[in-house]
Amino acid sequence: GVLLVCYIFSFVDRTILTLLVDEIRTDFKLNDTQISLLHGFAFAIFYTLLGFPIGRMADSSNRVRIVTAGVVIWSLMTAVAGITKNFWQLFVTRVGVGVGEAALNPCAYSMISDYFPPRVRSRAISVYVMGTYMGFGLAFIVGSLVIKAIQQMSDITLPVVGTIYSWQLAFFIVGLPGLLVALMVLTIREPVRRGKISQAQNTRAIPFSDLFRFIRLNGKTIFAHSLGFSCLAVLVNGIVLWTPTFFVRTYDWEVTQAGLIYGILLLFCGAGGIFTGGWIADYLKAKGHADAVFIATIGACLLALAPATLHPLAASPTVAWILIAPTIFLTSAPWGIAVSAIQQFTPNEMRGQISAIYLFTVNLIGIGFGPTLVALLTDFVFKDDLALRYSMSIVVSLMTLCAIVVFVWGRKYFKDSVDRASLWMYSDPG
Repeated sequence: GVLLVCYIFSFVDRTILTLLVDEIRTDFKLNDTQISLLHGFAFAIFYTLLGFPIGRMADSSNRVRIVTAGVVIWSLMTAVAGITKNFWQLFVTRVGVGVGEAALNPCAYSMISDYFPPRVRSRAISVYVMGTYMGFGLAFIVGSLVIKAIQQMSDITLPVVGTIYSWQLAFFIVGLPGLLVALMVLTIREPVRRGKISQAQNTRAIPFSDLFRFIRLNGKTIFAHSLGFSCLAVLVNGIVLWTPTFFVRTYDWEVTQAGLIYGILLLFCGAGGIFTGGWIADYLKAKGHADAVFIATIGACLLALAPATLHPLAASPTVAWILIAPTIFLTSAPWGIAVSAIQQFTPNEMRGQISAIYLFTVNLIGIGFGPTLVALLTDFVFKDDLALRYSMSIVVSLMTLCAIVVFVWGRKYFKDSVDRASLWMYSDPG
């Protein structure tokens, strides 16, 4: 529960910028590509690069303390964004948010895998990953209400800092409460490590030679898993950043109106999709399908292709929302089982580090390229802000098809990895 709250807050803090696109563009004089860099690469640079060293720490150190430090860092850096004056200052704070959030997932995945036995692990991790869409949803809902409340305010003058724009208060409002969440993290008990190659409860990091040998043995599985979910991440991040702006430009809606409805759909359809994906994967695994994760993901992608491609092209906002709901549900379904898949074939001593490889590729490609690919098509191919809908449709359709191809190819290799793991992985109690 506490880790879920952390994940929700992390997504609120990283997503709030989405509702401020027009204000930032106007006051900082930016274009769509620069906005996409703030949302994508600025956040992803150190979020991805720090994943491996933090993952290695998570495999041998106290994970509760690592998460606590991360929550403090990203909360403070979100708040500091409220006093920035230009693109580069805001860019640096987004980098700082990424640095803090890099601490959460490798530790959380490892801890939850130690708390829950294999038979319910997909569902347990899916509950945690529900924080992705719950955070997205709350960011849009709370952000819309906050922005609506402060839109009529004049610019504010603070001691030492000077004058800031009224919309920058949103960064303070969502960032500072995270310090209370950091105190909540300290109530978590560090779990006993399970699923180790060796039963010894030592805390020494596993030698790099053993890690590289494991990666070589399972290379095709890791490649297919990371690349397939990277394609899905491009799709999700491309949609999430630009959907409120899409409604503003295409249907002349207020951003707060679009953000509120989108937030509600993300909150319920996204969280429901993730939990359903975990349940289906556990059901298929219980029926003897070692490759249950890949089967469930392929099915979700196939069903998502049509609504995901068509919703930006809808003739009316009502039709667009009707298509967005199943798009969110289906594209969210694989994300919990994406994480549980790693735990199924990876020993405890390596889970943080192998998870870091997954996080590196998924976030660098997904967060880095998802918003930016859409922006580049809009700015430099169509050269028309109103063509945003076509850019979204093109990126979404191509990425969904690529994901399907990769998962179909990698399904056999994943099954082989899971079968090998059954030879050494100890059965956890329960």
